[in-house]
Amino acid sequence: MPTNGIPRRTVLAAAGATAAVTATGLLAAPAAHAAAPTLPNGTSKDKVLVVGMDGLRHDRIDAANAPNLKSLMANGTYGTSLLYANPMAATSSGPGWSTISTGVWPDKHGVKDNTFVGKNYGQYPGFLARLNQIRPELSLFAAVDWPELDTHGTVTPGADAKLVYNNNYVVNDKVITDATEDILRNQNPDVLFVYFGETDEVGHTSGAKSQAYLDAIAVQDGYLGRLMTAIKARPSYATERWTVIVATDHGHVDAGGHGGSSIEERRTFVLAQGPGIAAGARPVDTRLVDVAATVFQQLGIAPDPAWGLDGKPIQQRSTDPFDALQSSLTGRVDETGIPAGVLGFTRTAPSGWSVINNAMGTGGVTEWRGWSFATDEFWSRTQRDQSRELNVRARGVFAVADSDEWSDKAFSGTYDSTLVTPAYAVSGASRVTLDFTTFYRQEGSQTAQVLASFNGGTPTLVKSYTADVISQPQSLSVAVPAGASSVSFRFRYTGSNNWYWVIDGVKVATS
Repeated sequence: MPTNGIPRRTVLAAAGATAAVTATGLLAAPAAHAAAPTLPNGTSKDKVLVVGMDGLRHDRIDAANAPNLKSLMANGTYGTSLLYANPMAATSSGPGWSTISTGVWPDKHGVKDNTFVGKNYGQYPGFLARLNQIRPELSLFAAVDWPELDTHGTVTPGADAKLVYNNNYVVNDKVITDATEDILRNQNPDVLFVYFGETDEVGHTSGAKSQAYLDAIAVQDGYLGRLMTAIKARPSYATERWTVIVATDHGHVDAGGHGGSSIEERRTFVLAQGPGIAAGARPVDTRLVDVAATVFQQLGIAPDPAWGLDGKPIQQRSTDPFDALQSSLTGRVDETGIPAGVLGFTRTAPSGWSVINNAMGTGGVTEWRGWSFATDEFWSRTQRDQSRELNVRARGVFAVADSDEWSDKAFSGTYDSTLVTPAYAVSGASRVTLDFTTFYRQEGSQTAQVLASFNGGTPTLVKSYTADVISQPQSLSVAVPAGASSVSFRFRYTGSNNWYWVIDGVKVATS
């Protein structure tokens, strides 16, 4: 029993003395006011508030009256990225909030659309449910007014108390703010998840380019400001370590709507401020799966590898050599579907790496003549709905060999290009392991090979890809020959008018 005498796991589906509650536990009508539920007394000085703003397209924040979001950007770390699209999952709320809550991509959590068919929360629970399992002494709270996040078990499981309202966002976003502000000022919660839905609602009715959408951002920004003020007003604030995280589940097209594969629908962000989180940082490698990992990090929890998280803490900087190319990326050359202002590719390899194009055909699209290095936005804009949107486990800048796009301009010969790693020391080791993330689509006579060269000798085959591998981690182990002192790996891709191969996150270790 906690110190305030309230049993843990006290769950209120909808709070408020005058609230009309249906048989499903949801408010039948908008609530004018909700009394804050009573939580068990918190036990941690490390505390986290996660604020979810549905359908908030981050490129519209600058034009909005949003001083609290902008303050968080200035004083915290702000990473933008793009979502998947079908066939992995639609750019819809079910998959988006499942990704945020579980810290894994839809090919793991199983939610592809708003039916939630195929959900796999048993294996990949939300972060509140995970905290309930491993730190049951924490005081956990959730408040949502998209009730599917409760009825399908996406966000609220594990909470000691929860508020769940119907879809009247104009009214219930404020009710949720009132109750959460009360809890922050007068109780001692440890981790809170609060959901606001008005930006998504207005996005649907008025479009993301409308003034009404900017006004909705301003309203939610005001709610965020109230919660942050309540945190700072806590009597124990000086001895606490608070982290505030804001994220969204998807974007909107200019005219309103989402679910498809356009860049505007795929836009997401993770914004965080707290201990150990750099002020003003704009990492290129942030992904939506990073919310849950950041929550765990800020609570001092090291995730068990068995959890299978795809995310990493937002403050954990990339050591990937391809990301070092970010500042040298340039705009389009031959591509026509990419806006001129999008700087997202280079054919210059990072230091220590090289590209062998001795057998490469001539002509073709300049951007993809041999292995290139690109961002998700630049590469996936080349042609929608050819599964480039599924490159979710690559981060920041990645290496790509794309014979399909290369062949969109007159060419001769075949696509034959080899990406070569630096030489890594292996003296005294018995095995060397190559880890990387790959996204490969197979067609026709196309080939993809990983080869190893010891001491600069003739490369030998380690692995061939002959079937699709949709953005998955790879680990290849190779015996070190007697007397070998170094190894370099090669990624050779050949084809013509075929598909593509992506490589990212290359790491080499010996044992």
